[in-house]
Amino acid sequence: MTVAHEGRADGARVGLATIAREWGRIGCIGFGGPPTHIALLRQLCVESRKWIAAEDFEDGIAATNLLPGPASTQLAIFSAWRLRGLVGALVGGVCFIVPGLVLILALAALFLAGDPPLWVRGAAAGAGSAVAAVAVQAAWSLVPASWKRAGPARSARTRWIGYGMAGGTTAALTGPWLVLVLVAAGLVEVAVRSGSGPAVVRRMRSWPLLAVAPVASGGLLALAWVSLKVGALSYGGGFVIIPLMQADAVDRYHWMSDGQFLNAVALGQITPGPVVQTVAVVGFAAAGVGGGLLAAAVAFAPSFVFVILGAPRFDRLRVNLRVQAFLTGAGPAVIGAIAGSAIPLALAMQHVWQFGVLAAAAIWLLTGRRSVVTALLGAGVLGVALALAGWPVT
Repeated sequence: MTVAHEGRADGARVGLATIAREWGRIGCIGFGGPPTHIALLRQLCVESRKWIAAEDFEDGIAATNLLPGPASTQLAIFSAWRLRGLVGALVGGVCFIVPGLVLILALAALFLAGDPPLWVRGAAAGAGSAVAAVAVQAAWSLVPASWKRAGPARSARTRWIGYGMAGGTTAALTGPWLVLVLVAAGLVEVAVRSGSGPAVVRRMRSWPLLAVAPVASGGLLALAWVSLKVGALSYGGGFVIIPLMQADAVDRYHWMSDGQFLNAVALGQITPGPVVQTVAVVGFAAAGVGGGLLAAAVAFAPSFVFVILGAPRFDRLRVNLRVQAFLTGAGPAVIGAIAGSAIPLALAMQHVWQFGVLAAAAIWLLTGRRSVVTALLGAGVLGVALALAGWPVT
């Protein structure tokens, strides 16, 4: 994949206005998360307009999956970079992100209002009830590829199970330390596969605790720090950062209640765009619209930096054995963390009927193999019906 050269060659054929329009369109209709985003980008760039060769697009998917942060957003930025370089990446990325951001902030204003209508509270309680099932479904969908990546050796698969258990336990019990566990799992696998154990241990000892260190002052500085962690440390997708975000937003800074955080995660799922946009709801709860915009800007900034600076080097990144080993170790820890996040999310529910909705959502997603959006919307409708029938929702 001769990325830099082909990026300049393709750029002459595509105007910035076209990039803004098409990437904005995908940002408006991209309900369903990363699979939908990737399909729409492939349809546009490869099949319809033939701006990017199919092989190069698949290489772009593989490369962006190696980066921390929302992979489908990074793919959108990368695809635009291929066409018009730095300016194209900025225009395409912003236009892809903004539609979902506007919608999620509007919904945050509705759901987090001081005295929302009864039907809104019912919808929030219902949709929030299904979030834990969404987390389990997200984790389960990642298992086959990660298990295959570990290889057939019994020792490798034993380590895979160990990494998964470590991630799940940490997410369920000590959310703020999750990122360090993910990094440790990756570095241990690097040590095993490369035989560089002592060097890796030294790196782990010197690895800063900045990933979990709180910002004591609170306010906008704390919000920016939480958002940066969400954007820069979310290996394997946005759901892995949910336990850390919940610990900060609910337990440490008290920007929102457990129930409101469930609503935030649900909103991140039903709106177009990645689940990382949940941080915009957290920002809104902390400091209104300005806080939501700040949180989103800080959370998405690392994706732009990683792609713009890293795209010319994606070929080397993909074949780097240490990078591959790191992801082989971190991957199962991510899966465990996503699954483990379901425990605190379920414990945040306040009413018995919500567990019934959770069970129905789990059956819908795991047995029926239906979409996340329909599960959350259906749960929201059930919540509205029960609220109007007099069931408790607050």
